[in-house]
Amino acid sequence: MRLSILIPVYNEKSTILKVIKEVEKVKLPNKLKKEIIIVDDYSTDGTREILKKIKNYKILYHDKNKGKGSAIRTGLGCATGDIILIQDADLEYSPTEYPNLLKPILANKTEVVYGSRFIQKHEPRYKLYYFGNLLLTWMTNILFGSKISDMETCYKVFTKKVLKDIKLKARRFDFEPEITAKILRIGYSILEVPITYKSRKISEGKKISWKDGIMAAYYLVRYRFLD
Repeated sequence: MRLSILIPVYNEKSTILKVIKEVEKVKLPNKLKKEIIIVDDYSTDGTREILKKIKNYKILYHDKNKGKGSAIRTGLGCATGDIILIQDADLEYSPTEYPNLLKPILANKTEVVYGSRFIQKHEPRYKLYYFGNLLLTWMTNILFGSKISDMETCYKVFTKKVLKDIKLKARRFDFEPEITAKILRIGYSILEVPITYKSRKISEGKKISWKDGIMAAYYLVRYRFLD
């Protein structure tokens, strides 16, 4: 079996090599093979030049900045793995979590796993983001009858067959509510496992804003009733 690890990248020159090294070091269970797919979303800070020196991985380049959702869709288009995992390029999420994230899928307990930052004790750096996440997750549970604790998590893992009935349209951070809404709409349940999370400062390059939270709420409602 193969695990496709999708890494969307935009202006992450200080962390991209560290993320790749962390991903390389992780030992996967059940002799899973890694397929690392990196999509550069038209970085202008030197990230692209760093990536062009790397070999042995699938590295794709956007000809203009299109957003995280577009980068993920580009990566999905060439993924060949039986299981897909999304990895951010900023090291807020540690690849050491992979074995626990993969375990329920490999044990045939579920087709979809989310890594939740909020199952265990969490000390938020920014309370606005934290309560925004809680609100969006509450909306998800109300709209879809689910019982998850962290809809906006980066760590989303699913089997490739889950995507067969899903047509993604996301361009920016609307990927999170769209994939979640469509997974739940077609009848899959989401199993969560606890993960660690190291939030970075806005000054360090954190890109999501309160406007993205408002749009996430809009897309949750939209995809509850429309495709």
